[in-house]
Amino acid sequence: MTPGKSPAGHFSILYFAAASTFTAKSTEHLLAPVQAGKLFDRLEQKYPGIKDKVLSSCAVTVNLEYIDLDGDDAPNVDLVIKEGDEVAIIPPVSSG
Repeated sequence: MTPGKSPAGHFSILYFAAASTFTAKSTEHLLAPVQAGKLFDRLEQKYPGIKDKVLSSCAVTVNLEYIDLDGDDAPNVDLVIKEGDEVAIIPPVSSG
């Protein structure tokens, strides 16, 4: 199954760098719909510890658009991730 092709009723989630290492996956499909503000909670249930170790400092995109989920009053917490959407979890890139 390719990352862009979700099974019916699901969305794709892509994990990069530390997120991929933590989950031991580069992609998976999760049941849709989910409110963007609840996505990290759902991932925390599936991968205990991921919120503090990875998600607290990562960027998130939905269909290649960056969304802001920082805090309860962030502009995108009510965004609904729908069937067929593609979400990416992008940890910060270190240089040096």
